[in-house]
Amino acid sequence: MRRRTFLATATGLAVGSGCLGPGASESDTLPPRVEAPPSGVYRPPARFEMVLVGVADAGPFRVGLLYSHPVRFWEVVGEETYLRDADPEDSVHLLALAWDRETGVVCPEIGLTVEVERDGELVAEEAVYAMASQSMGFHYGDNVALPADDAYDVTVAVGGLRLRRTGAFEGRFGDPASHTFTVEYTRAARDALGVVRTERAGEHGALSLPESPSVPAAVAPDPKPSWTVLDETTTADARLTGYLLTGDDAARFDADRYLAVVAATPYNRLVLPSMGLRATVERGGAAVFDSILTRTLDPDLGYHYGTAVPTLDGGDELVVETLTPPQVARHEGYETAFLSMPEARLRV
Repeated sequence: MRRRTFLATATGLAVGSGCLGPGASESDTLPPRVEAPPSGVYRPPARFEMVLVGVADAGPFRVGLLYSHPVRFWEVVGEETYLRDADPEDSVHLLALAWDRETGVVCPEIGLTVEVERDGELVAEEAVYAMASQSMGFHYGDNVALPADDAYDVTVAVGGLRLRRTGAFEGRFGDPASHTFTVEYTRAARDALGVVRTERAGEHGALSLPESPSVPAAVAPDPKPSWTVLDETTTADARLTGYLLTGDDAARFDADRYLAVVAATPYNRLVLPSMGLRATVERGGAAVFDSILTRTLDPDLGYHYGTAVPTLDGGDELVVETLTPPQVARHEGYETAFLSMPEARLRV
């Protein structure tokens, strides 16, 4: 399914004081990196104003497209990070997101691509990075060079989910879909976007999320009264929360008892996807259960890692081993966190 929309104007998000004005150069708008950043989540040197280009439906998905100044980010391969700095010819940082239009649950792992055309000629075609930023949480993004001030057709294509879906999501989101936005780009309008220098840059902490009701953030769920919260702990600054679901709550997972582990950032509870996790239940120092956790998208739990489990006793210990840290690129403030992750222990 391919649709088209035209937006001649856009809405600015995250405007604040201390902004650099029109005519700012690339060196002005991309503040220097924090020297010797701490291990873990830290406050980045700046917050970049984003423009919401538009929101539209594409098949069962709702997709959104935004842009900001070009930014530096780090690609993650295993536990290694690789800096992808903004090039002088880059015009914008494109950000795209897909979510369920009924619940607002964000859909990671959808293989999102962006195609940019100008007067029918291909300008850029990118399998954009899955990434995380403090201003938006999980999204897809990359820096893109636009050759001139002009109108550009930007097609956001979703490849479809390839992970387990449960509840009302079962059988949905598997097919590809796309939507084409038309963006009126000018360098002057891009330069007018605010760049807000951050107080206490380099200190442990995080920027607050901007208010943007049309573009949801992938945040950890609020537990329902029927869920049992097992425990919460951190590893490499990732917050792991264990939930035990029983009865009707567990039935949609084809289980009598279902263990769900939600991984999130420590300050804004932003979901950390694309991890490999193993859970072991220890009782009296001996392992009584062991399983790889399945990456799952659920209307209530959102994106999480889960498995059916046997009966758990008080005093049992749940050991969560990280086989693979979050395989998402990182904006500044996240590039030193969630990498080498020691095992975490949650008390039942």
